[in-house]
Amino acid sequence: MGLAGRHLSRNKVLFFSGALFISLAVGIHLSPYLPSLSLPHLASFLLLPHPVSASASSGSSCVQFLHRVSWSNAAGAADNGSGGGKARAWSWPPSLASACGFARLSRDDASLLLNGSWVMVAGDSQARLLVLALLRLLLDPAAAAAAEPELFRRHSDYRAAVPARDISVDFVWAPFESNLTRLLREDLRLAPRLPDVLVLGSGLWHMLHVTDAASYGDALASVAGAAKSLRSQLPEPPPHMFWLGLPHLVNHMLNTDAKRAHMNGTMVHAYDREVDRRGVLRGEGGSFLLLDVGKLTQGCGQQCTADGMHYDGDVYDAVMHIMLNALVIESQQRI
Repeated sequence: MGLAGRHLSRNKVLFFSGALFISLAVGIHLSPYLPSLSLPHLASFLLLPHPVSASASSGSSCVQFLHRVSWSNAAGAADNGSGGGKARAWSWPPSLASACGFARLSRDDASLLLNGSWVMVAGDSQARLLVLALLRLLLDPAAAAAAEPELFRRHSDYRAAVPARDISVDFVWAPFESNLTRLLREDLRLAPRLPDVLVLGSGLWHMLHVTDAASYGDALASVAGAAKSLRSQLPEPPPHMFWLGLPHLVNHMLNTDAKRAHMNGTMVHAYDREVDRRGVLRGEGGSFLLLDVGKLTQGCGQQCTADGMHYDGDVYDAVMHIMLNALVIESQQRI
């Protein structure tokens, strides 16, 4: 398998070999999602280990199949400590993984993939759990365990680094949509550079404290507009943008009366509908690729949550690997 590469602005593209990544073109960053004709330079040439089948490559390509994971009880697993039951394991169906090249990344593979990159995740506690999954992949177990208390300081931001690979990971506490709009319209415009990967998500705090889907939709429209403005007006390539969807809520397990009164399946459906119709997601003309936490949490099931809202680490591990595989697939398709 060959690899040829040329510099693409500040980002670079990487590739699979065998079942996992084994090398990078020049070793840093990822190509943006923009069509190749709009890019000032062409980046690295990327190949998948197996040819993509006609059915998998049609429409929006393999990206649309990334959430088709299966859940099973982990072999020999004991109680997971969540109060729900045994630990669960996730996987892609072998035929789909082979056709599309989906793969779990090792620590080395993920570090190569994100070499020199800045990853920013902004949102509420769901976003924190995604950052924790990423740190558990990038750092050794002792370092990840040491980082967790700092990451979960209440209502605070957090920054981590992987010095050996020059990777920065930021968590920005931004529980409301207005926080995300300000991040896009003000904070990132003042930053010396943009993140290479930007993950945003919101809705749980709005659902609890405002409980109005239409109001949530109006706020989302501002986020969507700010993201489009950021992509179109800045001279450098924009970040890869992901939207962290709402989890499946198990109403009777929620731990306060207010949550049980305001947060239920009907409200989640109404809030999800606003995400679909307010121009947030790429399929609807927006800037973000959906990380469908709702589908993954529902698939894992009630046994994967202790409080009906926050799920076990395996769920966010799946979310993270879906995101990382999407980065590679989208990069390949845009060359």
